[in-house]
Order: sequence, then structure tokens, then C-alpha cells
Amino acid sequence: MVSKNSERKGGQPSGRVCCHLPEHTTVNVRQNNLEDLVRVWNQWDSDTRGIFTERYGDIAHLITIRVDEQLIQAMVRFWDPAYQCFTFNQEDMTPTIEEYAALLRIDNVQFGKNTELIYSPWPFTVWSFSREFSDILRSQVDFFERLKQGVNPVPTILAETFRSLSTCRRVGKGRFIGCAQLLNVWILSHFWKVERTPFHMFSKTFAPLEAYLKKEWPREVTEQHWVSVFQNLRAEDITWRAPWIRPSVLLYKCGGQDWVPLLGLWGGVGYAPLLVQRQFSSRQFIPATGGLAQFEFAFAGEGYMRESEICKVLE
Repeated sequence: MVSKNSERKGGQPSGRVCCHLPEHTTVNVRQNNLEDLVRVWNQWDSDTRGIFTERYGDIAHLITIRVDEQLIQAMVRFWDPAYQCFTFNQEDMTPTIEEYAALLRIDNVQFGKNTELIYSPWPFTVWSFSREFSDILRSQVDFFERLKQGVNPVPTILAETFRSLSTCRRVGKGRFIGCAQLLNVWILSHFWKVERTPFHMFSKTFAPLEAYLKKEWPREVTEQHWVSVFQNLRAEDITWRAPWIRPSVLLYKCGGQDWVPLLGLWGGVGYAPLLVQRQFSSRQFIPATGGLAQFEFAFAGEGYMRESEICKVLE
């Protein structure tokens, strides 16, 4: 746990101990067969696609993004379950609500609706999750209905991504059931070098996922090579602020806690955006993360946390 008086040494909170975690992690990143969805999308004309995008953002682009399994495998090795962030060498990074919302072009957090947004988990099991296809059919209608109502799905996506990363990292193996496509795009975007960010990237009509798909990215890179890259990563190697992120208000706390609770389909987890202020061009400082590690639970079985207990933690 990092207290308000903690000192950060080498980019990590002092006292951070990860020696109990397995040295190696083997993760299954296999995705569902998306050929049927791709065929339906390709059959639509431009007007139909435009209507879909206007209502639901760029989520359809996820079906065409190739997941680099070697990259994801390597990333999991550097995940810190206690702080819900990657620590590459001495540099902390983690996906944020604002970044994923920008990638999907879904309206960001509405601060007048924070309580509903954070505390009302709803089924998000569209094609981006590597679940069995039979498990997702019942939830797709609810997913799109919620989007039409203006509910942001990103907190749910992040919650299950973080929980899956933490489970795989602690056990040393497992199946990754987060959104591998978004995680893939997110990490490569932080190596997206541009000498001068083009103005169109800040336009509301700019589609980051479309731009990503048009760009050539490394292929056939081994897991061990990615591991070497992350082990030797320096601050100057990173594009801290993703080129496509627009200025926005950062959701960094909830209630009395200096971190944000996220509820997913199968459980909850907290994350601390203040750990990665550099991803928003801000000066990094040592945030208070008391209670963060304890706010991770499943909705059933061991570690189950009742609604009253959740509210008590966040008071």
C-alpha cells in the first residue's frame, strides 16, 4: 500500500514488492471467430455504417484489428496487480477511461452521472471479448440499448481487462478475457512517434482506430523480443500522451478515495489514474492509493463483496 507520505524511487512507489508473483506467465489470448460479423459489416453500405457509428461509436472497428498475441503475452509479465498498472522497467503505465473512450469515440464521462456510471455494472460482452459465442448473444441487445441511452461502456471494459490481467499474473497462466484489441492498440499508440501532431487528430471527426488500421505496425515479433523492449524501456522511448487523445477532464477519484472504482460483469476493481499523469501531459507526483489493492472482488464465490460493503469502502 502506498501512503500519502510514500516516496517514489525509480518510478515505483517505495515498498512495492512483486517477488511473490510467478516469474513467467503463460496466457491464452485466443479470440472468437469473427468472420460472420465481418461479413455483415462488409455487406452494409456507407450510409448504414454511418448510422451505426453515429449511434455506437467506432466499436465495429474492433472486429478488424489483428491481435498480436506475442505482444499481449509479454505485457502480462509486467502487470502489477496491486496497483492495476504495467511497470515497464521503471515506468508506470495503464489504460484509462479517457483513452479508451477516445479510441472508441464514445462520449466521455458525464460528471453529473458519476454514480450511475461507476456503480451500475451492465453486460458488455460484444465481440471484443474472447468469450464463447454462445455466452454473448443474450447481452448484445442490452449492450447497444445502453449505448443508445448514453451509458459509457468503458469502465466495464477496463474492469474486466484489469481483473483478467491480475488473475493471469498472480496464477502465472490463464485465459485473457479482457478486450485484447483495445489493449493492443493502446500500447502501440504510446510508441506512435509523430514529430508534430497533425491538427486533424484533435478533430471530433478523427477516428483513431481507422488511423491505426491504416498504419503499418511490426509483425512477427517474438514474445521474448517484446519482453526485452519492456525490460529496457526508458521514459524518452514512450509517447506519453497518445497522439489521438484530446484535452478532457480526468476522472481520478470517487467519494473519499483518490482512485476510481470500476465494476465489470463478474466483479470489481479499483485503479488510480493519478499514477499515470504523464499520459495526460501532466507532472507526475506520488498519489495516495490507500485501499486500492483491497478493492478487487468477484460478484460470487471467494472474495464476494456486497453492495453495502462497496459503499462503505468508498465513503
